Amino acid sequence: MTEESSSPSLNRQGIRDSSWPGKVEIFDTTLRDGVQFEGISVSSDDKLKVARQLDLLGVHWIEGGWPGSNPKDEEFFERATTELELQNSTLVAFGSTRRPKGRVDQDQTLSSLISAGTSTVCIVGKSWDYHVTEALRQPLDEGVAMVGDSVEFLKSEGLRVFFDAEHFFDGYKRNPEFALRVLEAAAIQGADCLVLCDTNGGALPHEVEVIVAEVVRHFDGVQIGMHTQNDTGCAVANAVAGVIAGATHVQGTINGYGERTGNCDNTVLVPNLTLKMGIETLPPGYIERLTSVSHHVAELMNMPPQHQQPYVGTSAFAHKAGLHTSAIARRPDTYEHVDPSAVGNQTRFLLGDLSGRASVELKAEQLGVKLEDQQMIQVVDEMKRLEHEGYHFEVADASLELMMRRVAGERFDYFDVESFRVLVERGKNREFDTEATLRIVVAGKRIITVGEGDGPVNALDNAFRNAVLDIYPELSKVHLTDYKVRVLDTNRGTGAVTRVLVDSSDAESTWTTIGVSENIIEASWLALRDSLIYALHRNRVNVDGSLN
Repeated sequence: MTEESSSPSLNRQGIRDSSWPGKVEIFDTTLRDGVQFEGISVSSDDKLKVARQLDLLGVHWIEGGWPGSNPKDEEFFERATTELELQNSTLVAFGSTRRPKGRVDQDQTLSSLISAGTSTVCIVGKSWDYHVTEALRQPLDEGVAMVGDSVEFLKSEGLRVFFDAEHFFDGYKRNPEFALRVLEAAAIQGADCLVLCDTNGGALPHEVEVIVAEVVRHFDGVQIGMHTQNDTGCAVANAVAGVIAGATHVQGTINGYGERTGNCDNTVLVPNLTLKMGIETLPPGYIERLTSVSHHVAELMNMPPQHQQPYVGTSAFAHKAGLHTSAIARRPDTYEHVDPSAVGNQTRFLLGDLSGRASVELKAEQLGVKLEDQQMIQVVDEMKRLEHEGYHFEVADASLELMMRRVAGERFDYFDVESFRVLVERGKNREFDTEATLRIVVAGKRIITVGEGDGPVNALDNAFRNAVLDIYPELSKVHLTDYKVRVLDTNRGTGAVTRVLVDSSDAESTWTTIGVSENIIEASWLALRDSLIYALHRNRVNVDGSLN
């Protein structure tokens, strides 16, 4: 077999090692560990919606939270029993071992786990002697007993029990004998999985692989799991190292959400295991839902999209004009390590002021825009003129598509804004009130509408929606997810040109639009206007595919 024919096959399918597990269970803790990420705050409704997305993705286990710890999680588990009809996943309740020197039958945490109504529970216990003696101020024997007693009690209630060994890698490096005693206490009492936790996130892959291999040998026949934090940037790598050493259960979160720097990112872990290593994770065909679930969960969490995120980010398969794009046009596997469609993503060609006709032609074909020869030249000239003014189309695909379609002769006459005015007033209490007045023609009617908001952009958006939502109700599903401002030509001080980027989403897709002006409000409006026009165009194409 020639090098030309063999390399792409190896690159795409990976190399399978017979010593690796054939299957790994994906345990998702977005609803418990993930919501501890700075900036995330979710309601019970949000948690139910995220759980449905995780079930749609096909993860094996969904950790719903800690029943009894707060009213929100109490409500979630109460509602889950009647409202959450999971097809692929099993809901898990999280808690801790009994209290020091306490009785399991009188422990509130264990009682709450039983009352949660789930068939599976996951409890955390300390496996680092330092934490037992210093944090709990208990003898090591009591630390071991807390684990064994709790697992025994929960198993006697007919529950499947996972045991999270907190700080396991730190504990094992300091006192392996005690760390193993804790695992043994759980295993002897029937724990279904022993999960090794890198709680501080300080472990590195080379030491993780060695330690997990030793644990797997010690507990032959008992399932070993991984829970890794990302404090060294190695959460996914550590989880993979654990799998190589024999772990068959991995706990992570969607988009890597989690306290401090986050958890193992399941949107990266799953394709690494399945596409690169040939290990079964999600049900067959479900991995293609990864990108849409990632984006949907980000919106439910009210978090901005991570464009550079591996596999599922909008930039994951983005290529700038030049050698890469021309090669990809002939053979996609020349510059893409996997087929983007395997994870539900797609190739993107980025255009800038150095782009030529060939690059524009590739981009137009990708977007489904039909351009004549003269129109191709016009797009190149218009793009270079606008980029000279401060536009940056490689990060604003939606605005680029609209520009190309306008050159192709398409009309986006959904509305016509005659003028707008924004008033910002500071009251006596130093609180700012913002009001926008918009004069707009829509569906043949001239409307004057007013909107209030937290700032000029929000006020303009609200004024616009007040005028058009009755006519375009689909815009109610469109939300601004991020707003970025950059000052260009800083030597001009406050008179400098401003570039505004707006990220928007309708739960199915995310897009970016751009506006440039010496006036920050006008730049913001231009970006917002393009976003709304693009949303209306997408809806029209979805309703009538012949318009694409």
